[in-house]
Amino acid sequence: MNHPSKQSVSMTIVLGLSLMATAVAAQTTVAPLESRSKGSPTAPVTVYEMSDFQCPYCKKFAMETFPQLERDYIRTGKVRWIFINFPLTSVHAHASAAAELALCAAKQRAFWRVHDLLFQHQETWAPLKEAGPFFVSLADSAGLSKKTLLSCLETPATLTAVRADAEGAARSGATSTPTFYIEGGLLEGAQPPEVFRQVLDSVYGARTGRKGKSGRAGR
Repeated sequence: MNHPSKQSVSMTIVLGLSLMATAVAAQTTVAPLESRSKGSPTAPVTVYEMSDFQCPYCKKFAMETFPQLERDYIRTGKVRWIFINFPLTSVHAHASAAAELALCAAKQRAFWRVHDLLFQHQETWAPLKEAGPFFVSLADSAGLSKKTLLSCLETPATLTAVRADAEGAARSGATSTPTFYIEGGLLEGAQPPEVFRQVLDSVYGARTGRKGKSGRAGR
């Protein structure tokens, strides 16, 4: 299912599992993690967002909540944000193809532009019988070289990279989208901004000894 499996605001602690294994596996020539990350590499808190471009809850997070978190935590140097593909192919027919498109865009330094376009136009491409032509049409909107994009999409390594992301996300304990791996625990679902603030402030405080955005000291 593509909706949050839990509605609680608590983080599910993952024992004996680390998404860092995913990070290593995903460092392919198709799209290294740095090409789909935002924020300083030295930020005290790292968040891995495990997401599906065809998931409506992921769209809600990307369009409504993420801009606020980017403003208050990523641009201020507190958080580094990394996107991990977790297409739920059993329920979303075009999710894997969308992930491939985003990884190929990353090779042209346009991951986040295509990320935004895919979510903005999700209701247009999600119901299509064949979404490929629409995906390629986004190349112009994102300022991509269509020739380079098509070559990347035809490369088997691109699909392999998507699958490596998904397998790593599953190993980390993710079962639904979106799910967020935050310094040792999982936060599930498109939670409202105040829930993310509570978690990020607490983790930031614990790692730095300083207060987070909300003014609460971390535990």
